[in-house]
Amino acid sequence: MSATDDTDFSPIGVIGRVTVSIPTDGPGEVLLPVRGGSEAFAAWSREPISRHTQVIVVDHTSARSVIVAPLPA
Repeated sequence: MSATDDTDFSPIGVIGRVTVSIPTDGPGEVLLPVRGGSEAFAAWSREPISRHTQVIVVDHTSARSVIVAPLPA
């Protein structure tokens, strides 16, 4: 892994799965495919999202925090 792998990574558009339900007023957790593995990120959403729901990352607020939306069924 090179030093640019961490700084160049943008999670926007990545599809993941909710591992801790996301409430309306706080973070949950999502598992995203990153660098050949999977990593957990704190996740926020405009609407509550239950565990095991597939989501897409629409924005990120820090290196380990993302904003997600549920994938259409």
